[in-house]
Amino acid sequence: MKILVTVKRIPDPDESLKFGATGLDYSASKWVPNAFDEYAVETALRLAEVVGGTQRLAEVVVLSICPENQRQHVTQFLAMGADRGIIVDADPDKLDTISVSKLIAAVFKKEACDLLISGKLTQDNEGNQVPQRVAALLGLPQACFAAAVEWDQTGRALNVSREVDDGVETKRIPLPGVLSVDLRIVLPRSVRNGSTPATHAYNEGPRLASLKGITMAKRKPVAVLKPADLGVAITATEQNVAVTAPPKRKAGQKVKSVEELVEKLAKEAKVL
Repeated sequence: MKILVTVKRIPDPDESLKFGATGLDYSASKWVPNAFDEYAVETALRLAEVVGGTQRLAEVVVLSICPENQRQHVTQFLAMGADRGIIVDADPDKLDTISVSKLIAAVFKKEACDLLISGKLTQDNEGNQVPQRVAALLGLPQACFAAAVEWDQTGRALNVSREVDDGVETKRIPLPGVLSVDLRIVLPRSVRNGSTPATHAYNEGPRLASLKGITMAKRKPVAVLKPADLGVAITATEQNVAVTAPPKRKAGQKVKSVEELVEKLAKEAKVL
């Protein structure tokens, strides 16, 4: 099986936002991998590896749409254990989600992949459109916001569970398909591939790159493509109209009793 995982770099969400004349100012930002992409890569690695042995069940390929000279995050994911990387050399700030989805779909077809895994959203803009759009472009089944996944190798399908308001919903999708993952996918027993012992529990969260992984990452192949190589015309149908800071929160009020609190919530805040 071949698994394609989309990855992106974002401004560090722990840093304070700075505003420029026309929007956010990233000139002094620290760039980090999108956390949900780390969960996606970890999911792919757990599906691909057999704990306790050397067998590899799948090839894991990470894909990023970014300028070629801004690829440090790709190296980080290769150091985690991905087999190789693909970079589409383009400025993501000049692309809309339609173009991004078309580029990913084109790479998926070019590579003849069996599964696309992505994070459920990107932390920089809270976007949650790309996996669904790619599935539509490719005409493939999809399962979104996965909290757990089990690979049925014999049936060439995934059993995917996600949390919903009244419990857990489980769906079965045949491969090839598209999967987006939530943060619970990196719990110790959230991913099962049918070959790693069912009793095995991973460390919670995405794995850290080892010293050996960092060294090997520099030797792993990374292909660089242009949008034209994939036959995709760049469009920009989405534009930022304005960026403004949220209003400052007002100071809270102290109350002397529960009764006074209830009265203020009902009459002033009107939330009861």
